[in-house]
Amino acid sequence: MKKLLILALCTLSMDLYAQNESLEAIPLDATWKKKIFDLAPDKPTEPVSRKHNVLLFSLFTGFNHWVIPHANEVMHVLSAKTGAFEIVQSTDISMFEKKNLMQFDAVILNNNCSIGDRRDLFYDALSADSTLSEAFKLKKAAALEKNLLTFVKKGGGLAALHGGIVMQNNSQEFSEMLGGSFDYHPPQQEIELKIVDKNHPLTKAFEGNSFTHVDEPYFFKNAYTNKQFRPLLYMELSKIHGIKHETEDTIAYVSWIKKYGKGKVFYVSPSHNAQSYENSRVLQYYLNGMQYILGDLKCVDTPLD
Repeated sequence: MKKLLILALCTLSMDLYAQNESLEAIPLDATWKKKIFDLAPDKPTEPVSRKHNVLLFSLFTGFNHWVIPHANEVMHVLSAKTGAFEIVQSTDISMFEKKNLMQFDAVILNNNCSIGDRRDLFYDALSADSTLSEAFKLKKAAALEKNLLTFVKKGGGLAALHGGIVMQNNSQEFSEMLGGSFDYHPPQQEIELKIVDKNHPLTKAFEGNSFTHVDEPYFFKNAYTNKQFRPLLYMELSKIHGIKHETEDTIAYVSWIKKYGKGKVFYVSPSHNAQSYENSRVLQYYLNGMQYILGDLKCVDTPLD
């Protein structure tokens, strides 16, 4: 009975902690848009080599992150203010047909959470059409995923924002392309994110060795265990509340870059909350990541020794 009481109190404590730390959604209004525009960089970090067309894909079939429209706005602001790239925004999976992907130099996956045991967003979207056979849905979903993998492998850029990593979460090849798959997250809490290398061209966006914000501390599995990426931001596990699994690791990475074939990949977990974008350094970091995947920002992207 005593153990059950302790467990109940711990659960209640975690629930109260989550309630206290979670941030409420803020409106995507003219005031917020102006704030982000004023905070965003005025020019590209590196000279733009040529016109870059970028697909901003924002479809979700699972969890609806309230930050999705705010993240879309951030990308539009970075595009308009710096001229580093041009945006085409869509929620249509037909954009992943080969002929359509050919129009773009990079793809941004904005919180594309899938649903159910399959964890396949393409399959989810196709399932909305009741006239399609199961065999067709499986075949078509696999083909669209392969198109994206091939696009990056042949030299395309890919940025995944927060829940974008969940899009094809059960696909091992998708995991290897992105550098990991989503595992779980503890409750939202204040997190101090530390810089792996403050001299790296991407993390020069930040002053000092860390910054703090409220977010979901994402944990990863599958390809993440091999760490075949260049880590950029991490959190100290001793400071994270609500970790599920025991681990010998003392830190967990939440943002990285990597090569995939001839292409370049940028993953950034921050953030579940639009409030995190109210930081000029975070906006600069996003711009740096975009210029990296587009080939205009050169840097070391090999795994740590």
